[in-house]
Amino acid sequence: MAEKYIETVGRRKTAAARVRITPASTQKVSVNGKDLAEFFPIKELQQKVLAPLKDVEQKFAVTAVTRGGGVVAQAESVRHGIARALTEFNAELRGSLKKSGYLKRDPRTKERKKPGLRKARKRPQWSKR
Repeated sequence: MAEKYIETVGRRKTAAARVRITPASTQKVSVNGKDLAEFFPIKELQQKVLAPLKDVEQKFAVTAVTRGGGVVAQAESVRHGIARALTEFNAELRGSLKKSGYLKRDPRTKERKKPGLRKARKRPQWSKR
């Protein structure tokens, strides 16, 4: 039988990540089949992804599949998914993760274009005659 894992979904803007965490002897994170450092070469994004795992003394193997959005939104969606999975694993972690802001889904998305306007809010120039 395969090891038990916890699967959750993390989202930010238009990016979505399906995250699985499995208890393991060493911490390993892979995103879209690649190693974390290979998928997110920027150190800041790697730190964003690993932030919820810093407070936890137990090690996890994390696999994530992310789609949509930009690179930063994908990193934050993976972080959101990891935080949700950790709260399912241990409910006592919820307080510290919530205080850090990792359980909040960032709802800011692009506003839709309205008819009669050039963009979402930009109007054509008004002329009196």
